[in-house]
Amino acid sequence: MGDMATPPRFISHRLSRWAPWLPAIAYVALLLPLEALGRGGGGEHYSRPSSGSGGGRGGGDGDGVALWVVYQLFSLVWRYPKVMLPMLCVGGVVYWLYRRNLHPDATTKRALEQREAYQRTQVSQRDVQGWVSALRLKDPAFALEPMLEKTKWLFMELQQAWFLRDMTPVRPFLSDATFQRFGVQLELMRAQGVRDAITDFEVLDLQLIGLDQSPWFDSIHVRVHARMRDTDVPVSFTDAQATEAARKAPSEAFTEVWTFVRKPGAQTRIGADLFQGKCPNCGAPFNGGAANSCEFCGAVVNSGNYDWTLSEITQGIEHAPYHKTVDGLMQAREADPALNLEMLEDRASLLFWKWIDAQSRRDMKPLAKVARADLVQGLESELEALGRQGRRRMFLECAVGSADVRAFQVDPRGDDVAHVEIRWSARMGIGAIKEPPSSRATVPQRHIFTLTRKHGAKTNTANGMSTDRCPQCNAPLTNSAATDCEYCGTPLATGERDWVLAAARTFEAWNADEDMRFRALPPRRAAPRAEDAVMDVQERQRLLYMMAAIAAADGEVTSAERKLLKLCSERWGVAWDNVELALSMGPQLFDRLATKGSPEAEVFLRNIVEMALVDGRIDRKERRMLERAAAHLGLQDRLASLIDGR
Repeated sequence: MGDMATPPRFISHRLSRWAPWLPAIAYVALLLPLEALGRGGGGEHYSRPSSGSGGGRGGGDGDGVALWVVYQLFSLVWRYPKVMLPMLCVGGVVYWLYRRNLHPDATTKRALEQREAYQRTQVSQRDVQGWVSALRLKDPAFALEPMLEKTKWLFMELQQAWFLRDMTPVRPFLSDATFQRFGVQLELMRAQGVRDAITDFEVLDLQLIGLDQSPWFDSIHVRVHARMRDTDVPVSFTDAQATEAARKAPSEAFTEVWTFVRKPGAQTRIGADLFQGKCPNCGAPFNGGAANSCEFCGAVVNSGNYDWTLSEITQGIEHAPYHKTVDGLMQAREADPALNLEMLEDRASLLFWKWIDAQSRRDMKPLAKVARADLVQGLESELEALGRQGRRRMFLECAVGSADVRAFQVDPRGDDVAHVEIRWSARMGIGAIKEPPSSRATVPQRHIFTLTRKHGAKTNTANGMSTDRCPQCNAPLTNSAATDCEYCGTPLATGERDWVLAAARTFEAWNADEDMRFRALPPRRAAPRAEDAVMDVQERQRLLYMMAAIAAADGEVTSAERKLLKLCSERWGVAWDNVELALSMGPQLFDRLATKGSPEAEVFLRNIVEMALVDGRIDRKERRMLERAAAHLGLQDRLASLIDGR
């Protein structure tokens, strides 16, 4: 009867018939869940046994089970070779296909990132028409297609200049900070004995994707979708050798967002601008030059006062347009109505690259013109101490993700202060003077640059985005040892006329300052927002790498700590290989680590707690992770109150 129970003898017969196949089926069944559990999404918490390249991890019950399974498989292969060997081959193929589909290789990953970048920079045609119309209200001659053609031309010229390691031909089109960036990056590569070999670069698509307007600057954002062949070669390679090496590299597409700025009221001069080799102010022939000034009318051509100037290049996947609110900005503008974020952030970027350059080349002279003497002396002492040990700070593949003004402090009786957050990344470390950086990972970094300027000083809008100049006479700054302008004698590093660098601190050190009026800690138990650090991929990477570096600082990392770090890497979506690299490099992966029991350490622990609370709860494994971190930071007694939001 159909509803009767199956006879036991029939079950026994079926089991004996399929017995040789069961181990292979079990083998495949054991493999597939391990990979499926590794897929994270939606903020859900997943866990899986350790796998990958992590040498030295602890064993435990999972390893014993795995050995038992392997033993049983070999036993069954010995007993049933004709059945088991084919089944193992099939299982291996299925496992490989699962790995291929669930863990895309580098090419697939890049393709997915490019797709995301392209989608994040999509805009409607109605938006584009609205932005063009807004620009034409002030500049009737503005047209989108010629602007996109100029962007394409500049892209091609910039790649060629980069390949030839001489950015002079495109300097008139770049803000001072952007030009400084390329110069420092080339110098860092040269110091490491490599050069970038590129070829077959072409622009696939150009699109206006944004317009920001303020009383001081109009900013347009252009998406550049392009492709090229790119590889690193020894610095001794000739241009021909580098090109030949690049031709062997795969052609890869990428998406960037180029930001151009121009002063409101500036007019399009058809046939009489820099792209035609003419001064954008007076139309006279312009042949370049170190001063970037027209020899006829004196206009600074890369200031943005007369024509569009390239002020920023960001990766499409990082492009996130938003409107900033800055504490203290309105109060600061009461004394300086022309104060604007565009120029200040460009100035901060310029100071950042001079700060990196000073450490890389161990040459303080360019930095001494734009930074307080005590900062320069302190940095010089640090580098001298490393030099006596035969060591140095090293940077490679250094890049700025963003420069955002966080807050102003106004002091009518002294100096005004601006705090600018710089998010950057680099392959970096501290090692022997003649050795390359041992880090293969590009590590996210987060610093607050504190700039000071005498209260009452005014923003020099005549310089515009040309921020590497004397605030008195507009002469370009040189790399000499003099801290006064070599043309007019104005002191440059005192902050009397322009913003100078007073401090460069890690985010935690700045946020822990007891005298800081503007704190950036997230609200207690607040719901996560898209702009919070918790939701930022690079910030998650930075926090986890720092956790690994702190764990390795005492010279020993237990198997339990590795498992907890592996848990974080899975839940936070950070590659485990890079976490292991952070473990191997330890403290040298960062400029400095928080001192145990310090307010800076508490800020770091608070950020980790907020990360764990992003889904509104802390489970048992997360609590163990937090307890380990608190022990390393010397803050065991503060953990409970931080979790409770006190």
